[in-house]
Amino acid sequence: MPSWIADLVRLDGDGHTFRTSMALGAGPRLFGGLIAAQALAAAAATVDADRLPQSLHAYFIKGGRVGVDVEYVVEPTRDGRSFNTRRVTASQDGVPIFEMLASFHSPEETLDWQRSVTPRLTLAQATTVVTPPERWADYYETRVAADANTEWPQQPFWFRSREPIEDDPVLRACVLTFVSDLGMVSTARPPGHDEPGPGGAASLDHALWLHRPVDPHQWHCYDAVAISHSDARGLAFGSIHDNLGTLVASVAQESLWRC
Repeated sequence: MPSWIADLVRLDGDGHTFRTSMALGAGPRLFGGLIAAQALAAAAATVDADRLPQSLHAYFIKGGRVGVDVEYVVEPTRDGRSFNTRRVTASQDGVPIFEMLASFHSPEETLDWQRSVTPRLTLAQATTVVTPPERWADYYETRVAADANTEWPQQPFWFRSREPIEDDPVLRACVLTFVSDLGMVSTARPPGHDEPGPGGAASLDHALWLHRPVDPHQWHCYDAVAISHSDARGLAFGSIHDNLGTLVASVAQESLWRC
């Protein structure tokens, strides 16, 4: 039986055009992490299986709507000896809502180093279970600090998949892509503002670097901090470590905050 992430990123079509009716969101708006994961799966379908997801850089152009099919068109932009690059445009009713550049890399044996980091929240300190709305709680087991909000994951938080995920590097990269959009808008909020004003808050652009293989059945800590806020735009940087402290991914996201 396919895993939950395999179901979410299953696409109809072939060649360079794909389509899906699979939707997930908070209210009527599609969840950006799902669009990014589906776009990554579409891009991966156009490269050789030995080329693994390395990074993605995306722009949220327009809010996606739950209940409307999404079409993904993949444009090959580079096929090199070690790297492949793909541009993916997601549209609903012929109107673009999302664009992504995704890079794939043939694995190489080389130096393996990372900066040592002391976690702000250890797994032992993450004692409160988060039960977010919609179906996130069906997919992930999520824990935060004892005094944190229990309705939505707030940085930092620990997570792992509730169900087995296939031993497929693309699907496991899609798991990280999906979760990488959680909590980043709230992390980028301007100081002194707990809620957005009438202009609202939304993701503008999103970048993810996949450093090392991930085992989604193990606990991982997602920790992000605000870096800057100006011109109604807030920037947050984040990292995802496994329970042994290995850095598996880095994230950057800029969000619109109209107070």
